[in-house]
Amino acid sequence: MSNKFYITAAIPYVNAAPHIGHALEFIQVDVVARYHRLLGDKVTALTGGDENALKNVQAAEKAGVAVQEFVDKNAQLFLDLTKKLNTPFDVFQKGTDPSHFKSSQELWKRCFEKGDIYKKNYQGLYCVGCEAFYTKEELTNGECVEHPGKKLELVSETNYFFKLSSYQKQLIELISTDKLKIYPEFRKNEVLSFLKEPLRDISVSRSNERAKNWGVPVPNDDSQRMYVWFDALNIYRSGVDSATWPADLHIIGKGIIRFHTVYWPAFLLSAGLPLPKEVMAHGYLTIDGQKMSKTIGNIVDPLAIVGKYGVDALRYYLLREIPPFD
Repeated sequence: MSNKFYITAAIPYVNAAPHIGHALEFIQVDVVARYHRLLGDKVTALTGGDENALKNVQAAEKAGVAVQEFVDKNAQLFLDLTKKLNTPFDVFQKGTDPSHFKSSQELWKRCFEKGDIYKKNYQGLYCVGCEAFYTKEELTNGECVEHPGKKLELVSETNYFFKLSSYQKQLIELISTDKLKIYPEFRKNEVLSFLKEPLRDISVSRSNERAKNWGVPVPNDDSQRMYVWFDALNIYRSGVDSATWPADLHIIGKGIIRFHTVYWPAFLLSAGLPLPKEVMAHGYLTIDGQKMSKTIGNIVDPLAIVGKYGVDALRYYLLREIPPFD
């Protein structure tokens, strides 16, 4: 009888066309998936489109098109890229798929019924690029380290919060004992270092006004939409059946490790659902020392490289020259 092996790439925002950093991660996932198929495992590989982010709405407005039309078009670009890279994913789960909405609302209800979601007034600095709030202490010269030069929004509103603080000890135990394995080791140590500081409860909703009526509606409160990271992480679950979950391996970029190794397992613990087994966090492709980012606009088009040198040359170069653990 074959073993199950479920592997995922990160779920990219679809506010712009994919760049070579996405190609790197798709290829990394494909290589691991191919290895497990050779072992005879029953492999499921998933990626998708993070379609409910505020940055997608803003990009659609700038382009002068309807948001759904915009995210559909860009999600297709990512799906097309997986095919042109010869990295066939078994599942491409869109964040606007009705099955994802239903699954995310069920996850919310589980956490709410556990008593881990509550409502309060909040004020904080918001980075649209990261789709995350930051304290002043987490900034460098008043700027987000992931998106330097991008203005932070001072937001004040009533939102729902998740009791992340309730899961601090559990998370430390899970990660330190490798029940949730993080590698490379120095990334694991970074997460444990973060967890040694008191955890703040996190906002998990946005007002309809600020979300511009886009995203997954909060159950039983028609004034709110889910915070994009609450629903986007759940794409890993909503795209597969219960027999396939949990994920055996999430492959992600280092910039979203906190979401995948702190927030995501905490949501699942609250909901009484199985946790992913392993998280591998790779480094960034950079230009002049700066992270490559659609938000910043300093990207390299992988299709242009494929067109000039061929897909096998690109795959070989990225796997040989880019260390997976930097």
